[in-house]
Amino acid sequence: MTKIYYGGDIITMENEEDSPEALVEQDGVIRYVGSLNEARECAGNLEVEITERDLNGKTLMPAFIDPHSHISMTAQFAAFAQLNKCESFGDIADVLEKYKNDNGIKQDGIIMGCGYDHNFLIEQTHPDISLLDRVSDEIPIFIFHTSGHMGVANSALLKFAGITDDTPDPEGGRYGRDEDGRLNGYVEETPALTVVLQAAYPRLKMDFVRQMVDAQDLYLKHGITTVQDGAAGLQTVDGIAALAANRLLKLDVISYVMTDDYRKAAEKYPELTEGYSGNFRIGGAKIVLDGSPQGKSAWLSRPYEGEESCRGYPTHKDDEVKAAMVDSIRDRHQILVHCNGDAASEQFLDAYENALNECGVSAGELDLRPTMIHCQTVRDDQLDRMAEMKMIPSIYVAHTYFWGDVHLKNLGEDRGNHISPAKEALKRGLVYNFHQDTPVLDPDMFRTIWCAVNRETRTGTPIGKDQAIGVYDALKGVTINAAYAYHEEASKGSLAPGKQANFVIADASPLKTEKEKLCDIKVLETIRKGETLYKRS
Repeated sequence: MTKIYYGGDIITMENEEDSPEALVEQDGVIRYVGSLNEARECAGNLEVEITERDLNGKTLMPAFIDPHSHISMTAQFAAFAQLNKCESFGDIADVLEKYKNDNGIKQDGIIMGCGYDHNFLIEQTHPDISLLDRVSDEIPIFIFHTSGHMGVANSALLKFAGITDDTPDPEGGRYGRDEDGRLNGYVEETPALTVVLQAAYPRLKMDFVRQMVDAQDLYLKHGITTVQDGAAGLQTVDGIAALAANRLLKLDVISYVMTDDYRKAAEKYPELTEGYSGNFRIGGAKIVLDGSPQGKSAWLSRPYEGEESCRGYPTHKDDEVKAAMVDSIRDRHQILVHCNGDAASEQFLDAYENALNECGVSAGELDLRPTMIHCQTVRDDQLDRMAEMKMIPSIYVAHTYFWGDVHLKNLGEDRGNHISPAKEALKRGLVYNFHQDTPVLDPDMFRTIWCAVNRETRTGTPIGKDQAIGVYDALKGVTINAAYAYHEEASKGSLAPGKQANFVIADASPLKTEKEKLCDIKVLETIRKGETLYKRS
């Protein structure tokens, strides 16, 4: 079957000036992009049945590519109590109570919630153990902060996890305590969260297959056909590999495995490090160097505004980070590095530079495309170093809207206005991309494009307008540049002959829409390799 698309705007992402009349697709591959007459001639030469698809004024463009999120966590969190709309401690307690009753959770189960944000609660602080104990002091309870970097446990869960008032904080994390040194339920960063969650997760009753199918549908709804699982453990890789083997993955899924498990995963699934199998592959390794800026655990070189000493802290020691970089260079696998604070960015840059020296190679000899994830407070001098070492900035530009007001308060005017510095990355020729870190935010690409172009907070406050970029450059961050981050620019990210027929049909062209209305554009249809996988009803 050969299909000709015509009758609407076609955005190729090959050149900004392109305005082709038609596109020819056959067997999931783009065969021709250009004039309608030549498209019909090309289709005729293919000597197969031809269907013409009139876009009726709608826009055809490349399907979006998710450069960083957590699809397995998105699947998991969908089964938790949703706290993202809570405005007070009372709201949180009510949602958890309803979740407990609706799901018939007893003492042998667990209550899990996600999505609360202390910045937007009336109390302006995190909930504590006493609030959760009012819901139940017998059933273990844990609620995740929206950032995923912190949360709160009740007394039953802390007891079950073996954490007491005398338990020391693990390096790179901490347990919250009151003025008398007693645990208040707060748990911060991976080393501390791991202890709690290892006790919690065995009690969960999950249908991983169903939840992963539903999670894929969320991405398809937003026009995404390639998605990341950006902090996988070996067990998660096992689960997704099983889905792939049973042909249950509709999207291309790329796992980046935490450095502790990467070698085990690569040895167990060597074929997945070479390419896709059942729409799944292993893209490389992942390491987290700090926390959350809105939670004040991101590691800064200078204290947070109004604080004398609080500037966050590192997750790993310098030698551990360098070892991960050496492994990446010697084994020739890509590495993603979570850096929100500029001190974490510096640790990454220093470690990679030292690793290159130790391995006796230059960045120019490699094509590993090491990626800094989030880049919230990355400095201009650090962007200069990134360019020298052929790094990719994966910028969490949606922070400008969702937490921009918080950043202006916590970081001050200068640093707050410089978060997500897309314009500076563009000036340096860096192949930047934009992500939503789903499940932290929905994978809404048109909202992200709006954020990169408009740079306004939730309250309408301008935030770093000098870092705003144009619509076409913003589109690159979720199409061709995102494909580049996966070494897939030859097959995805733009509309050109020989590339996969991965399309979005939108109700308007972002290149012809007022910039203030970019977030109102709707995905009408998502097509992967010529097959419609989502259609707006």
